[in-house]
Amino acid sequence: MSDLHGNAPDRSRVVLLLIDVVNDLEWPGGDAMFPHAMEMAGRIAELKRRARAHRVPAIYVNDNFGRWKSDFRAQVARCLDGDVRGRPLVERLRPTEDDYFVLKPMHSGFFGTTLELLLRHLGARTLVLTGIAANNCVLFTANDAYMHGYELIIPSDAVAANSRAEAEAALAHLRSVVKAATPCAADVDFAALV
Repeated sequence: MSDLHGNAPDRSRVVLLLIDVVNDLEWPGGDAMFPHAMEMAGRIAELKRRARAHRVPAIYVNDNFGRWKSDFRAQVARCLDGDVRGRPLVERLRPTEDDYFVLKPMHSGFFGTTLELLLRHLGARTLVLTGIAANNCVLFTANDAYMHGYELIIPSDAVAANSRAEAEAALAHLRSVVKAATPCAADVDFAALV
């Protein structure tokens, strides 16, 4: 079978990760994150559209926010149906049936999850990381991805933190330590990567 029920590609050297974008932003600092997250959301939406055009799968790697009985669809519904700060973010980046998802209990998308198994199944070698927060969950996921041998692209304008200074410091670390490329989202060339 070349793909998953005709929907998401089952093989791809490149994968787009959307980290913690299904997010109610109802936590201390969520109000500071909101404008940065909304600025980032449009760029991620366009990046995802271009990825899909090149059959690059999207994986939503999302915190369970301490809700151990919930599932990803319940988190999406909670953000879309509730009166929460992050609703416009989730409306903009709403997952489709073609997308994969992995729930994570901690900062890294690799810690205690099936992400590595899914990436191996897909044959991924390059990860494009986007999302919240550049200086936390994106940073931890990138560090673990580097240790697993993945090449990393982290579009500098497709990640958010509570301040641009925090995001820039995280990106500088990621360029230096995990050798991540940090172009603008518009400069990510999926045609050249696949």
